[in-house]
Amino acid sequence: MAESGTATAPGAPATPNRRETHELSLTTQGPLYPPSEVMDGNGDFVVVGMIPRATPDGRAVPEWGAAVVSPDSPVPEFGRLAPYTVVRELDTDPEGADRDVPLYTLPLPLPCNNYPMVFAPEQLPDADQVKRPSHAFHEVPIPDLRPEDGPKVVEPVTFGQWMRGAGTLDVGVTADGHAGTFDFVFSRLVPHSVYTVMSLRAHDLDPAGPTRPGPLGVPNVFVTDATGAGSYHATMPNPFPDPELPGANRIINVVVLWMSYQRSYGGAIGEFGLGGDIHAHLKLRGPAFQELRTTQAPPA
Repeated sequence: MAESGTATAPGAPATPNRRETHELSLTTQGPLYPPSEVMDGNGDFVVVGMIPRATPDGRAVPEWGAAVVSPDSPVPEFGRLAPYTVVRELDTDPEGADRDVPLYTLPLPLPCNNYPMVFAPEQLPDADQVKRPSHAFHEVPIPDLRPEDGPKVVEPVTFGQWMRGAGTLDVGVTADGHAGTFDFVFSRLVPHSVYTVMSLRAHDLDPAGPTRPGPLGVPNVFVTDATGAGSYHATMPNPFPDPELPGANRIINVVVLWMSYQRSYGGAIGEFGLGGDIHAHLKLRGPAFQELRTTQAPPA
């Protein structure tokens, strides 16, 4: 039974003290376009995630997989699908044939992008006007960095290294039913690196009017140690409202991001997003947390 104060709120009652544990999946992908937030040295996308493939009846159906994808792939309007132009399939075994492929950022403007979003409207409202080349992860030009400052990511980050990462999430509802807690434990990520965690909400990818993805807590940062281990906690206000309520915008997924410029961006997930400065490394494969409910806290 919901505690006093939660059942009187509009919509379904909260689920106080309910908890779930999830294993996060390795990925390189945010939304479906651009196809990946990681490239190789040839300028092709390195995709681990949902790959729209052509069916005999002419449709594009996404399925989880791993492939090198051409930047000349067709780009449909936001909310629609077109098959990726697959160059070849990828070997995701950390010791497999593709283990030594160095990873790169996406150039700017972002190729194959149809997501109409300004990620840092106060910091960089004209992000789509910026031009930058693709950089190997260990050669990203971090602002104001000098050699004597001691950069820590100085060797190529390879696909094999990327595919060794792992993470678990314990998520739950607080005893009063008004907040959600998110506790992460990570291993074998990129060592000595700044990572952040973002939330994906139900309407962030809504073709009718996407909402801006945001951090899972502020600050939303953790730093990995020499083995790539780390942890992160956030308590979020009312993250799981009844989806039938007007204006409800539930958290339905979380994404763990490697930050190529070794920095965070306050209330934004990045200045460019989508591989320009953030790179999805772990997430859930689909919408989650459907059994969790929170309610708005009463006014103080």
